Amino acid sequence: MKWVLKGGTLVHPESQRMERADLLISDGQVEAFLSLEESTTIEREGLLRVVSAENRIVTPGLVDMHVHLREPGEEYKETIFSGTKAAAAGGFTAVACMPNTLPVNDTRSVSEFILKQAKAAGFARVYPVASISKGSLGEELAEFGELAESGAAAFSDDGKPVCNALLMRRALEYSRTFGKPIISHPEELQISRGGCMHEGEVSTRLGLKGIPSEAEEIMVHRDIALARLTEGRLHLAHVSTAGSVELIRRAKEEGIQVTAETAPHYFSLTHEAVEGYDTRAKMNPPLRTARDVQAVRDGLREGVLDAVASDHAPHSSLEKDVEFERAANGIIGLETALGLTLSLVDQGVLTLFQAIRSLSTNPARILGIQQGEIRPGCKADLTIIDPDVTYVVDSSSFYSLSRNTPFDGMRLKGRAVMTVLDGVPVDLSRESADF
Repeated sequence: MKWVLKGGTLVHPESQRMERADLLISDGQVEAFLSLEESTTIEREGLLRVVSAENRIVTPGLVDMHVHLREPGEEYKETIFSGTKAAAAGGFTAVACMPNTLPVNDTRSVSEFILKQAKAAGFARVYPVASISKGSLGEELAEFGELAESGAAAFSDDGKPVCNALLMRRALEYSRTFGKPIISHPEELQISRGGCMHEGEVSTRLGLKGIPSEAEEIMVHRDIALARLTEGRLHLAHVSTAGSVELIRRAKEEGIQVTAETAPHYFSLTHEAVEGYDTRAKMNPPLRTARDVQAVRDGLREGVLDAVASDHAPHSSLEKDVEFERAANGIIGLETALGLTLSLVDQGVLTLFQAIRSLSTNPARILGIQQGEIRPGCKADLTIIDPDVTYVVDSSSFYSLSRNTPFDGMRLKGRAVMTVLDGVPVDLSRESADF
């Protein structure tokens, strides 16, 4: 397929440049930047299909490096088809899916199944994250070599911390051998056990058992120490506290190989969102204080936190419409992550280049995938964004099968209007996979 994307403003996050250019796209690649004369001739003479991106910004395809697609095993919450469709609607051309499926992704067959389903769906690239330990039980390392060969982009027991420090040490040593990051779910279970929200004045007022910030920070400290020891590739997931941001800052200053992500809810909401026992605001790690929110924002601005990831965690009403203590942790985020991150640009917290780096270039770099730039010869995975449109979040219109979001009714500015995957505009009208 050969066509022209015309009139868009290209965003180059690494060089911090913006330029108006027409793209000639052919055979899955950006073939060339066209001159105005070339583009006008093509359009006037009807030589190729022309798609307008006028008054839009064109960015490298966005990459969400932390999602839960629930398939195999919990397809009533989400499927790879519905989840990647939601990803495309949210502006993402690639996602990395966590291994806490049923069964756990600790074998070649599960990774291959995920890749097959993603290819059939055709909405976004999917990079499986395999489990660090067999069954994510934290007792015995999974077969890293086999899983890497089957397409695993990283290793994690996300949803559970690796409590055994020796096992985590071995995983980080293997990360050097296979060139894959180890994604840590930093949580000290003895401290967090039984808690269901941040420990503080709100939890006291509501009579709910809290989880102190130290539950995250102790494990962040341990895993940074192990990364120093092994010189392995450590990536810290869903950072939520000021103390964690400071520990990561010091580790980077020391030259330790550590990267980190946060999620939009940690720079957008505080623990006060739990008022009224709203289970849509229940997640792990929990929403924290205004001080923590500011620290996370500062961490993104200063580059201490490398990436924004949605931690898209779909649940049905069966898991959410119950008492707060019994409700499942997690919220959906694929269709709100871009708008919430762009709100930081609108507020002057981040530049547009920083926002796109955190959503595209940096996640791609951490995962070692060929995305994150726009140039002749590069893969044509693109996101086209209307930066000026304002809208109200309406979860009933989401492509995700789940509705568990605390952002329903929030007004946002800026959203994706199209994605291009492997040189082809993604069609969101399809209702079934192409098996």
